[in-house]
Order: sequence, then structure tokens, then C-alpha cells
Amino acid sequence: MNVTETSSEGLSRTFEIVVPAKDLQARLDAKIEEIRPQVRLKGFRPGKVPSSHIKKVFGDSILGDVLEEMMPKAVQDTMQERGLELATQPKIEVKSDPAEVRKGGKDFQFEVSVEVMPAFEPADPKTMKVTRPVAAIEDQQVEDALAELAAQNKSFKPKTAKTAKAEEGDLVVIDFVGKIDGEAFEGGSATDARVVIGDGAFIPGFEEQLTGAKAGEERELKVTFPKEYGAKHLAGKEAIFETTVKSIEAPAETTIDDELAKNFGLEDLAALKDALKKRFEREHNAQSRLRAKRDLLDQLDAAHSFDLPPSMVEQEFATIWQEVSHAIEHGHLEDEDKDKSEDQLKEEYRAIAERRVRLGLVLAKIGQGANVQVTQEEVSRAINQEAQKYPGQERQVVEFFQKNPNAVAQIRAPIYEEKVVDYILELANVSEKTVSREALFDDEDEAPAKPAKKAAAKKAPAKKDEAKAETKKAPAKKAAASKKDAGDDKPAAKKAPAKKTAAKKKS
Repeated sequence: MNVTETSSEGLSRTFEIVVPAKDLQARLDAKIEEIRPQVRLKGFRPGKVPSSHIKKVFGDSILGDVLEEMMPKAVQDTMQERGLELATQPKIEVKSDPAEVRKGGKDFQFEVSVEVMPAFEPADPKTMKVTRPVAAIEDQQVEDALAELAAQNKSFKPKTAKTAKAEEGDLVVIDFVGKIDGEAFEGGSATDARVVIGDGAFIPGFEEQLTGAKAGEERELKVTFPKEYGAKHLAGKEAIFETTVKSIEAPAETTIDDELAKNFGLEDLAALKDALKKRFEREHNAQSRLRAKRDLLDQLDAAHSFDLPPSMVEQEFATIWQEVSHAIEHGHLEDEDKDKSEDQLKEEYRAIAERRVRLGLVLAKIGQGANVQVTQEEVSRAINQEAQKYPGQERQVVEFFQKNPNAVAQIRAPIYEEKVVDYILELANVSEKTVSREALFDDEDEAPAKPAKKAAAKKAPAKKDEAKAETKKAPAKKAAASKKDAGDDKPAAKKAPAKKTAAKKKS
């Protein structure tokens, strides 16, 4: 096999590979002998078909198999001999006529165009100096969280006066039957439903019509389901809810004490405070690590300058630009970008794509040198975590990953990145800097998570915070725009942040 490099520009290479006719014929003959014992043809005993006859009948097909095996191997050998690593799939163009090659006497010639990985020496992790901001957990922080929990879990006390009427903020206990065109519809009825007027938990108009109601009163609530409602057969429809008011309760002050803690399954107030403090500690540690990682990536980006495989950059840019285009289409573009032309935006986001590719190559190089590995157990755990985001569809999600190697690669990649970052941070000179909580989370796309609400013991049939998948159980619910539709048989593709600040920070 003769290999000639015909073109070299940047990271692009073109090779002309010629396989002499005699070598190819030898490969073809060897392949025929390999399969001859299994060949069955009329007029011949099993395994006794002459090689010449097999070549005459199946020659083109067998030659195709030989070439399919030979060309990738030839490319691989060419790369290894020259110490090159493929960045993308090679493009192969056959220059010879296989039919003439099979007849003998003609060399087989094909051309290979490739992009190769850049050759560079990664920075030594031991030379990196990283700042890790840390913030202490303040007592006031815990007290504020307790106050918010108390507000979220407010209690109510019955209004005992016979003339008491329901007001804004009151809790009304009702039975109701929902009807459309005089017919009750599935999931539109409930007993002892608890409705807080003004919470906005029910479809528009439902809560407001309970204002002024008294215990024992019967009312007809006329509402219209939102056009975007999750249950398609109810969307935009007018409905009447025949309602019986059973009791009315007024808001009562929630005391921050042991009883509040017991509502969350904890022994006493001290245990609740300790749980909040530990949650804040986990939150702070995760954010400190994220900020340290960003500092590290900025330094790694500044420390390396080398040619990037054009196809890798283009693929990364296409992913980012898809999100930017979506943001433009739906009016979600960042304020700083709204007055920029498309060409300006493309230039800026292409620079972000180049940063991501460069950092990806640097981290991969360091990880290879350190023999960083992602175990199958880690991948399986990540897939299971992803599946848990789709209640009721876990099996479909797992099957989706089993059938899609590219999806598994997308799961594996961030695990590998985090392990390499951890490796570098272990060797780097990491110094801590004490900052406030506000400074720790400054310039973030999302604020720290708020204390979680206590889970309700019973689902109110008209609450809006349910997934669309539950609409059959409760057609009166508002469809939550942030929830996924029922029936998806695969997880939604994770999209790159449309925000430029997030895109710049993501490796």
C-alpha cells in the first residue's frame, strides 16, 4: 500500500492511497477461501464450489466487503504511522472502478480527507493558581429561611360566625362537580377541596367567584379553560362548576416553633435549623466549586493557543446558534444583544464555540495523561438520574439511551469533564477567599434555590402545579408551562444556554 500526502493546510490533510492490484487480488482470494466452505450453489456439493466460480458469481459483492474492511484500516494505519489523531470522521473518495479492479491488473486508488487533532502540550496543573470563594452560613440566613418556610406553610383557623363570608386569603373547603354543556366530565369533581382565594392555584375565575360565599351556600362558578390548557379536550371550553361551600377558614399566624419542624418530619426546631444549615452548606460548597472551576477554565483558556479543527468548531457553533435563534424567535434574547446585527451575534457566539472546543481539547489531553476514566457504573447512575426527571416514563428514557450511543456520549462527557477538573484542582494551588453569600452567587443565571415547600398530603384537583400528564385526573388544573407533555418516549435534548454569560462560562 502506497500513501502520499497530497495536501496539508492547518489541521486538514488529504492522502492518496494506492493498493497494488496484486495485493488486492490476494485479499480477494483470501476472502473467497474464507467463505468457500459455507457457499451453497446448485450443482455443487456443499463446500466444493470452485473459487473461480465464486469469484465469477459473487466477485463484485465480495470485493465490496474487502474494500469496506480495508479502507478504514488503511486510514487508521496511515494516522498511526504519522502520529496523527482524527478529529472528525474521514471522508473517503474512491478513484478507481471496482469492476475493473476485480478483473485484475488495475491498482485500487482512493483519496482520504481528514481533520486531525492539534498537537500541543497542556499546561501543568501544578502551575495553576485558583481562587475558591467561600461564604460562611450566617444565623440570619437560617432565620430568613425559617420565616419563608413559615409563610409557605401558613395555617388557618375556622370562621365560626354564621354570617362569616369568604375573603381574599381565606381558605374555602368545597365540594364541586364540573360540567360542560350540562355533562359532568372526568376528573372535574372533588370532595373537600381546599381553595385559598388569591393563591392563583386554580384556573382563572375559579377562586374569585368564591369571594363573599358563606358556609353551606351553593354556587355555580362559570369559568373558561385556558386555550393552552394541558388537556386538549378541555382547552378553551366554557364550564360550570356546581359548588357547595362546606367551611371557611381565615389565615392564622404560623409560629416558628417545634410544631413547624414536625410538619417537615423533624423532631424539633433545632433539628429544622440544623437541616437548613446543612442544606446551605451543600449549596455554598457546590457554588464555591463552580466558581473555582470557572477560574480554572479561564486560566486554561488563556494559557493555550493552537489551531482548532474547523468541523468541531462548526458543530459547537451550530448547537449554540440554534439556541440563540430560538431566543430571537421568541423574544428571549439578552438585552445586551437585542440591538446587535446577526453578523455581530454570530461573530461573538463563534468565539464562544471556539473557547468551548479549545477547553474541551485541553481537558481531554490532561485527562488522557492522567488516565482519567468514566466507569459504566457512573454512566448508568447518570442515566437513571436523568430518567427520574420523567416520572412514569423511566423505562422509555433508559431504552432511549440504550439505543442511542450518541446520547450516552452526551451523558458521559460532563462526567469526564468534572473528573478531570477535580484532578486538576487537587494538584493546583487553590487559595480560599472569604466573601458574602451575595458575592458568592453574584453574576449567576439563577438565584440560590429557595426552601422547598412542604408536600401536600392530598392533591387539590384544580391546582396548577401538576404536570400535564396529570390532566386526566384533574381537568380543572392550570397547565404548568414548565412541565413536560405526557407521552414523550425520550428525554428532551439538553440545550446549551442561550444566555451569552452562561455560554461563555460553559466549557
